Amino acid sequence: MKKILVTGASGFIGKALCNKLVKTNLSTCVAVRNFNSDYNDNTIKQILIKDINSNTNWKNVLNNINCIIHCAGIAHNMVKNNDLNLYRSTNLEGTKRLAEQAVEAGVKRLIFLSSVKVNGEFTDDKHVQKDKNYHKKITFTHSDIPNPTDAYSVSKLEAEKALYKIYAKTGLEIVVVRLPLVYGKNVKGNLARLIKIIKLGVPLPFNAITNQRSMIGIDNLIDLLIKCIDHPNAVGKTFLVSDGKDLTTSDLIKLITLSMKQKVRLFPLPLFLLKFAATVFGKQSEINRLIGSLRVDCSYTQKILNWTPPVSVEEGIRRMTQDK
Repeated sequence: MKKILVTGASGFIGKALCNKLVKTNLSTCVAVRNFNSDYNDNTIKQILIKDINSNTNWKNVLNNINCIIHCAGIAHNMVKNNDLNLYRSTNLEGTKRLAEQAVEAGVKRLIFLSSVKVNGEFTDDKHVQKDKNYHKKITFTHSDIPNPTDAYSVSKLEAEKALYKIYAKTGLEIVVVRLPLVYGKNVKGNLARLIKIIKLGVPLPFNAITNQRSMIGIDNLIDLLIKCIDHPNAVGKTFLVSDGKDLTTSDLIKLITLSMKQKVRLFPLPLFLLKFAATVFGKQSEINRLIGSLRVDCSYTQKILNWTPPVSVEEGIRRMTQDK
């Protein structure tokens, strides 16, 4: 039986992944910062790893591990001052350290959760303010030249490059999965806040937005990650993933509202007023994400892995909101 190590097992993605791995009878151990009561049923072995950086000792964690799914990292909204060195400490140096010690322990494969932000912040969209590095692009693909625009995405790209160097030198099988927005039950961050606002019945001024954004439901992502554990064609590949159906911001709000059996409360506000309000309140980046487009082409992923997202967007939204 294959033995899987999941890092970041207390997070949104890691926790859902571990629950599924147990149900598929894969032997699983998890690296956590603090012991988690969710894993007290003895089906998952917990190993305490306080900080992930260039000094982390993984040697006692990696015994008999066949595959690592590396979910841990500093997310793009966790460092307020956008300090590249702080992101690098965990996302680059910590990942590199894990891979090097995985080689020493005889681990066969490492699956790295990266970000579509490595490709860029937006695809072709006239409504958002773009920096000088912006390149017109309708859809991101796996073969694009990377264009990271902040410290988080730079650190993720550097980690990808470091892993591929280790792969070329040692043969440790590397699989990179670049994620767009991931949604699902127990989601956190901006999407969780949006759900709370919708639940309160607050009218939202987004009915005039015509953007397109790719997302992936947590169940579809977990299905793909499990496929990557032993698929022979996954090795050395970078995969972009999505549900295969892009949504406008207003479409997303409507699906969430209807799944919660509430009345849709949307009204159109001119985009120049939205951007003006964002500037006044210092929320430009948040508004850009709401009105901007970010589309990914996952046809390469589907072809190489012979994979189709098993859960529709509508069903994924329903599962996300069923306990709200």
